Amino acid sequence: MLEDILTKQKSFFDTGMKTVLRGQESRFRRVIIQNGNLVVNARSEESGICARAYLNGAYGFASTAEYSEEAARKTIEAATKNARYLDKFNADKKNAYPEIAGSMITSPRMIIDFEQKRLVDLCKEIDAYIAKKYPDLLSRTVVYREDTMEKIIVTSDAADGHVAYPRCTVYVILNMASAEGQPVEVMDSFGGFGHIEDNYSELNGVYEKIDELYKKLHDKAEGVYASAGVKTVILHPNVAGMIAHEAVGHTVEADLVQGGSVAGPNLGKKVASDLVGIVDFAHTAFGDKAPLPVYIDDEGVPAEDAVLVEGGVLKGYMHDRESAALYGVKPQGNARGYAFSDEPLIRMRNTCVLPGKDKLEDMIASVDDGYYLLQTGNGQADLTGEFMFGITMGYEIKNGKLGKAILDTTVSGVAFDMLNTVDMVSDTVTWNTSGTCGKKQAMPVSMGGPAIKCKITIGGR
Repeated sequence: MLEDILTKQKSFFDTGMKTVLRGQESRFRRVIIQNGNLVVNARSEESGICARAYLNGAYGFASTAEYSEEAARKTIEAATKNARYLDKFNADKKNAYPEIAGSMITSPRMIIDFEQKRLVDLCKEIDAYIAKKYPDLLSRTVVYREDTMEKIIVTSDAADGHVAYPRCTVYVILNMASAEGQPVEVMDSFGGFGHIEDNYSELNGVYEKIDELYKKLHDKAEGVYASAGVKTVILHPNVAGMIAHEAVGHTVEADLVQGGSVAGPNLGKKVASDLVGIVDFAHTAFGDKAPLPVYIDDEGVPAEDAVLVEGGVLKGYMHDRESAALYGVKPQGNARGYAFSDEPLIRMRNTCVLPGKDKLEDMIASVDDGYYLLQTGNGQADLTGEFMFGITMGYEIKNGKLGKAILDTTVSGVAFDMLNTVDMVSDTVTWNTSGTCGKKQAMPVSMGGPAIKCKITIGGR
């Protein structure tokens, strides 16, 4: 656990500036077993300190890969010096943003280390189950990935914090031959917030999901190509959550709004069906802990939920302290940096489409000719809200019943146009906790939602 050597360094802050000092330790681990062979067994750690000073709209930033009191003082001095220097060339002087009531915020979890052999043994155990039960596979891959962060945040005019974010995920990838002799593949992930013992103390639940994954693979091996065109579809929460993150979430990050995103002229306007609500949750969602809880951001802002879309109306953006002051709203804890050497950017946390009142079986029964899309692959979206995603698992819907599985295809559209076609929303929420957002720097995120019924363009074969 990180020792707090930073709080006492507040005496070195320049009283004329707003300063944040952050110490951070991060650990990354990866184990990969392919067809019974251990091919990757990696572990790395990094730690350091960064400081950021704000003066009249100019930021001075400095970092060092050393965690000591002397390093902290030098980093503060360098950031302060940089802010003064950049202020000389800053023609657009800005007022200081409002202070935030100070307090000490801690997270309920800290980082626990486990020997690497424990992770390798876990992957071997899962691989052995697959190999024994499903010998007809062309290939199988088991991946363990862990990314953890521990941060100490010390500020001149906001909250201080000592928080930790442990996360581990197991990915299972299965491959077999289709009826035409072509390889088909499916993948699923298991795990999320917490440590290996939190997520994998017993594996019966994991094995049940692997059995479900194998059935989907077998269905896909006998699958057909989707027909191209604008189709009525039901998006599984995995797909709905991805679109909420990529095609909506990024457009309402205030820095990208200032860069010209489609959300800029649409604040307060109807952008979706009345049935659609989207919230970026901080640390609690639907009365329970959020999948990747954030209690304080890297500017010392206590984390609160950010309501993005409510009743189909675009209600707000996600902010850092500077953009919140510009728009005259309260910051809610969305500024985060990935590595100790990264300045915080406006980032999503737990972005979710809110549940509705419909039952999934009723939604399927309402579709005469369409598709149930379960899983996405790679995809992209831009600041216009236009998106394209790969679909790696789905089923036909014929006369209100699930039909054959479909082979890999794509979906595309414009997010706000697509969301305006939503006419049914399921009453349960499913989260995906394995996401890593790549906005300039990596960042662990979760996304989720209910199943939604809408119209979307499918690429077909």
